[in-house]
Amino acid sequence: MNFKRLLPESAALRAGSALVLVALLAACSGTSKPKPAELPANPASLGVRQAWSVRISEVSFPLTADVSGDIVTVAGSDGTVVAIDARAGRETWRANAGATLAAGVGSDGTMAAVVTTNNELVAIENGKVLWKQKLSAQAFTAPLVAGRRVFVQTADRSISGWDGQSGRRLWIQQRPGENLVLRKSGVLIAVGDTLVAGIGGRLAGINPGNGTSRWESPIAAPRGTNDVERLVDLTGSVSRSGDTVCARAYYASVGCVDTLRGQLLWSKPATGADGLTGDESFVYGTESDGSLNAWRRADGERAWQSTRFKNRVLTSPLAVGRSLIIGEDTGSLHFVSREDGALLNRVTPDGSAITVAPVLAGNTVVVVTAKGGVFGYRPE
Repeated sequence: MNFKRLLPESAALRAGSALVLVALLAACSGTSKPKPAELPANPASLGVRQAWSVRISEVSFPLTADVSGDIVTVAGSDGTVVAIDARAGRETWRANAGATLAAGVGSDGTMAAVVTTNNELVAIENGKVLWKQKLSAQAFTAPLVAGRRVFVQTADRSISGWDGQSGRRLWIQQRPGENLVLRKSGVLIAVGDTLVAGIGGRLAGINPGNGTSRWESPIAAPRGTNDVERLVDLTGSVSRSGDTVCARAYYASVGCVDTLRGQLLWSKPATGADGLTGDESFVYGTESDGSLNAWRRADGERAWQSTRFKNRVLTSPLAVGRSLIIGEDTGSLHFVSREDGALLNRVTPDGSAITVAPVLAGNTVVVVTAKGGVFGYRPE
């Protein structure tokens, strides 16, 4: 596979210590969590069938499952990495990275890559570890595997390219680090022959062959008077339609960029922490208060908002057919209408939290739970 064929908790961290500081501040604030909105009875107006399930180890790190065709690759906290044929729910291989994981997993359907808590980049092929390389800093963004190369973004904002077969580093682009970074998965995708990455509040286009910059487009600018208020890193999944990529800046905005010209099309204020999904007409996302928003892709104006899940902790949505599919930390998987956010169905995979955004592999919606359950669902 070459590069061009890819056309088609949230905590702040400062040198490993700010996570504790943020937790202590939250514990001492004295504010109680708002009561979640009551959910209506399940209308079950959309047929949803569980097709299969697979078990991995528990998931307690910022996991993103990766899809290539019908193959979905997932990973557990203990280093287990599993490739699954989503058509049959059959494991094609299973391996272990040899250490607990901090980020993962990226895959092109054949090769997979993860990053361990020891700051090691580990490449796996057909169930066997190909190589390991030490990184200069922690990584919370899943590696990107494309064109027999592996691309990595670390918390110090460095981006590097590695030869997939030998593990030799091909290039590295280093940027000035920030005092605080998010312990969440950022943006690292392929669009045509360009590597597109989130760097702070900017979307950047990079030559994957040598790491040189092609363009940068700001979706959000830092604001506020302290490091926490100035965090605007791009985070989570993006919504892509052709050459247009829409992304979220942490608790700041959502925006869309023309990656062919490196030009910002629009940016609108938004207060969420997770990624986006979308189609040719709309971009969808969940906000920090549990509301679900739809923005018009053309100009960013809000098409509708649903507060049905007010004060609930949700994943970013997945757009499939006529529905949006959203996981919740209570263990529920919600299917809602793309037209207005009305509830269509609700299922509970294994009762444990769903904090990983669902993904689509072929005709199967794949969901990963905190207990390590991997479930394949087929909506009508």
